[in-house]
Amino acid sequence: MGGDRAPGEIVAGALEAASDVLQPVLVGPSGLDTGGLELVEAVGTIGMREKPAEAVRAKPDSSLVTACRLVGEGRAGAVVSAGNTGAMLAACLLELRRVPGILRPAIAVPLPALRGPSVLVDAGANADARPEQMLQFATMGAIFAEELLDLPRPEVRLLSIGEEPEKGNELTLETHALLAESDLNFQGNVESRDLLEGVSDVVVCDGFTGNVCLKLLEGTLKTLLTGLREEIAATPRGKLGGLLIRPAARRFRDRLDPDTYGGAYLLGLRGLAVIAHGNSSRRAVASAIRLAARGVEHDVVGRLARRVGSAEREPAVR
Repeated sequence: MGGDRAPGEIVAGALEAASDVLQPVLVGPSGLDTGGLELVEAVGTIGMREKPAEAVRAKPDSSLVTACRLVGEGRAGAVVSAGNTGAMLAACLLELRRVPGILRPAIAVPLPALRGPSVLVDAGANADARPEQMLQFATMGAIFAEELLDLPRPEVRLLSIGEEPEKGNELTLETHALLAESDLNFQGNVESRDLLEGVSDVVVCDGFTGNVCLKLLEGTLKTLLTGLREEIAATPRGKLGGLLIRPAARRFRDRLDPDTYGGAYLLGLRGLAVIAHGNSSRRAVASAIRLAARGVEHDVVGRLARRVGSAEREPAVR
């Protein structure tokens, strides 16, 4: 029931993702047409404009909280929602809880960079963050990149206003010092203009900066792709050229389209959660469900918990 296009596009996306090895379970009101998928009934919903923590406490039987509870009780392998992000975070903290040693969960988004996927973390879970939390975001992002994207010794960079280590606000300066002293493969700062180039395997930032950056990238890509289609269709010559470049244009669109990934992992929890875009299409919903399934297959939660626990016990290599 979450998202701007719910429940129609959510149900359609779940049906598209369903297979012999992947079985989506829908959570919603009695009588919802699921197209044959299993339905777990829930009373009420949490709206996009509601205050997250208050809504989660006031509506424990809502569809969003119920979906998180299914994972906490072991009745589902992962939860996917295109609903209220803040409510999703609050419900996950309540029903799934944090991995021991994790200060705050963080949203990790795979960016469709030209040189291959790059992980942006935190992309919106924590509007405010402290340097030690940013260090943990980087650690979780590196584990994610290594375990799920098969990137050995992933390179980590800090998002800032300049590549020089002395540039940035107080948070980035203090975080830079911590990252430089850690055992991560830290390679310094990166500017936002280089994100889609794929200059780093992991890019770390606070949630406010990450969310603004992510939405700017998504909006820019959408505008560019729409503008290109309009220009191609504007003249007969353009239409003819469009036919010739259509295969390459489709491949390029698929590489840069946010719907290709569909969502982002909420890392640092004892259960797997994927947050989808609020305006997700059925294609994006299906992609988010498959993203969640890959996380289950690769045991992202277990591997992260073991790696974080090991990092807590072992001193950093200086």
